[in-house]
This record gives sequence, C-alpha cells and structure tokens, in this order.
Amino acid sequence: PNVAGVIGSAIAAGVMLKYVLAM
Repeated sequence: PNVAGVIGSAIAAGVMLKYVLAM
C-alpha cells in the first residue's frame, strides 16, 4: 500500500474528527 496515502488519510480523518467534535 501507499504509506504516504495511508498517513495522509489518517491525518485527514483526525482533522475532520476534531473539526466535528469542535462543533
């Protein structure tokens, strides 16, 4: 698998989750 892609997806998911929890 693409390590950079997996890491990027994990970061994006974390940011989105933090954004949702902030609301």
